[in-house]
Amino acid sequence: MSDTPAPDPAENQPPGYVPPKVWTWDKASGGQFANINRPVSGATHEKELPVGRHPLQLYSLGTPNGVKVTIMLEELLAAGHKEADYDAWLIRIGEGDQFGSGFVAANPNSKIPAMLDHSQDPPVRLFESGSILVYLAEKFGAFLPTEPRKRAETFNWLMWQMGSAPFIGGGFGHFYAYAPFKMEYPIDRYAMETKRLFHVLDTQLATHEYVAGDDYTIADMAAFPWFGAFIRGAYNAAEFLSVQDYTNVARWAEAIGAREAVQRGRLVNAMSLPEEQRVPERHEAADIDKVLAATRG
Repeated sequence: MSDTPAPDPAENQPPGYVPPKVWTWDKASGGQFANINRPVSGATHEKELPVGRHPLQLYSLGTPNGVKVTIMLEELLAAGHKEADYDAWLIRIGEGDQFGSGFVAANPNSKIPAMLDHSQDPPVRLFESGSILVYLAEKFGAFLPTEPRKRAETFNWLMWQMGSAPFIGGGFGHFYAYAPFKMEYPIDRYAMETKRLFHVLDTQLATHEYVAGDDYTIADMAAFPWFGAFIRGAYNAAEFLSVQDYTNVARWAEAIGAREAVQRGRLVNAMSLPEEQRVPERHEAADIDKVLAATRG
């Protein structure tokens, strides 16, 4: 038996709340995203996915996880891999597109991004951004070292990023920016973890040009949309988290953000950008070219 006194329910949030013996879904939860949150999986409606003319068909939204893949695809094209040309279809998660039957068939977890590779028969389905990055890297022999130690280090940091995203996005981002009201305990908890992850990355980048070492890899493409977004002011939390203290991360983020392919990839499916900077769907290079031409004058 513990000698620690039981917490006073009056101090809970909301006051008097006591977790029931069995949780039931009897009201909306999730703040800004309450209308799409539910405790079960599967399709809610019939809707087939569109298919364009390229073998690679991406179904996504320009969130950090979606941007990882469009950056990778644009980097492959910039490196001369013409077979990496792709169609990027917009999935409006706020409207529940991810619960359509076609999307659920591509990703039973109903999260973006999802991809189908029609160069294989039947098409290869791909979901989870890290899995897609690895698949593309191996398919085209690019941005993933073959030397065992460098390859292992790239996977180390790729998996580190995949594990960190729920803390900095679903944890810190949710409670700091999206929850229906501010709660000190979860904000403090996830702010601490976010800053710890920033310190891990800053320490690594103090002695390495890129995340996994001396080479630009899929580990950078995975980390940049998340950590680079904080440097640019994601969740309006830059001051709150003192991100200016992580100078090595800032140096790295500036270098990655200056890459032409990264700038192109960030525009695709990016509905949170100003309207004139968006490429809602991408079916050929010209879709991005005309937006860049207009925004660059």
